[in-house]
Amino acid sequence: MSEGTGKLPKGWVWARLGDLGEWFGGGTPSKKEPDYWEGGDVPWLSPKDMKSERLADVQDRITERAVKESSVRMVPRNSVAIVTRSGVLEHSVPVASVPFATTLNQDMKAVVAYSGVLPEWIAWALRRYERKILGECRKAGTTVASLSTAALMDIRVPVPPFNEQQRIVEALEEQLSRLDAASAMLNRVRSQGSALQKQMVSAVISGRRRAADSEDDADDFLSQVDKQVARVAGKKRWAQVRKPEASGLYEIPAGWRWRTLGSLCLDIQYGTSAKTSPKLNVDDVPVIRMGNIQGGKLDLGDLKFLPASHSDIEKSILQDGDLLFNRTNSAELVGKSAVFRSEMGNAVYASYLIRCRFAEGVDPDWVNMVVNSNFGRRYIASVVTQQVGQANVNSAKMALMPIPVPPPAEQREALKVLRDWESALTRPQLVAGAAVKRAEGLRSAILRRAFDGDLVPQDPADEPATNLLARIATEREAAKPARRATKRAARPRKATVAVAVTKAAPAPTLAPATSVQQELFDQ
Repeated sequence: MSEGTGKLPKGWVWARLGDLGEWFGGGTPSKKEPDYWEGGDVPWLSPKDMKSERLADVQDRITERAVKESSVRMVPRNSVAIVTRSGVLEHSVPVASVPFATTLNQDMKAVVAYSGVLPEWIAWALRRYERKILGECRKAGTTVASLSTAALMDIRVPVPPFNEQQRIVEALEEQLSRLDAASAMLNRVRSQGSALQKQMVSAVISGRRRAADSEDDADDFLSQVDKQVARVAGKKRWAQVRKPEASGLYEIPAGWRWRTLGSLCLDIQYGTSAKTSPKLNVDDVPVIRMGNIQGGKLDLGDLKFLPASHSDIEKSILQDGDLLFNRTNSAELVGKSAVFRSEMGNAVYASYLIRCRFAEGVDPDWVNMVVNSNFGRRYIASVVTQQVGQANVNSAKMALMPIPVPPPAEQREALKVLRDWESALTRPQLVAGAAVKRAEGLRSAILRRAFDGDLVPQDPADEPATNLLARIATEREAAKPARRATKRAARPRKATVAVAVTKAAPAPTLAPATSVQQELFDQ
């Protein structure tokens, strides 16, 4: 069925979103006016509040004075809110039912349904046609993803008779609530597995979980590392720092030593900034980029390439055991690392990554584990800088990261213990992840059935939706203020000038919101 024009069940009709309710825009009262904010009790809804399909509260409030003196408008209770400007619109459209009266910030829209249209039906429609909204309403050329209000108002959705709206919404909420519960349980399994894995890593790198006590210490091993680094790296700044600052360090077992990451490295380099492209020739060389670092490992499913003859290939070619850091990304991803292995084939790395090449005997998997641990993330968070929405960490700061170094034999044993734990945790997480994807597919199928008219039976006694929309149109027309005829006196000895009367602008419209519950079909 072609969305917006296809055949609908008897009694249904296609309608523009803009014709289903009164739309409201938002604004931000001046932060320079304390009286607009301090002690306020009027809800002020913004994208950061859109974390559920039915809101219970908002984080910010403004005063009655702000409502009277600024551009914000009160939105009546039982509206549907939608985010119209946010980075999240790159992939989804947050929508929520708002059971309380509120104001909005400028990145939001809200709709109050006309009599005869359920607000829940509008919310479900916005979620059902989310892909269509993203495809047809996204503004081009904007730095932050945003929706065109005019395009949003023109999106056509099916409207059934009012009684059937109620039956469909009731069925959707019953079925999708069960689906939500199942998905929440599966996501708890996944998050608990991740938490257990992080706890195990913390125990390993702190020495609390040791395969066996060792009488060896790391001094002999580290003296050999120092000789290699001095011979190869010379007087490079990062090669000279051997002991990290004591602040933030924890007690480690006897025989372990604290060292800076840079003191373990023969080389630290940025990658190539050359323009990459899809693979054009069989001998093109893959370029590992920041998106290829996932969960402490390299994911080579999405690669760009450079010609084998490119001048940057030689200086950027990776070797077995090279550690790659993500030096620019969002705050939660910057500093993530992964180890390159020779079985991956030839590859180079992009300029947003930092390569660390270790002295012989340093296990890159041990360092990688420390960097991606909670301890490593705390260090990175303490040294990142923020620029235009991106977090950055440079090679000098990464070189100063403290690394607990056990004797080599203990490193190997500890990594084996960790791998055994990971393999035990991986299977239930994979099963849960696959089930979550199936639940998402089932949710989409339920929504399709609901909006195709196949979820509940039709009742021939229901008033057709065409009557409903006609009544709405009549009521809107009657509610328009009467226009006053204006006359303009003719100027002496000149022809009368006709004056065009400009129609009053329509009420502002807002982007729709998706609010619903999720359900689970019995299988």
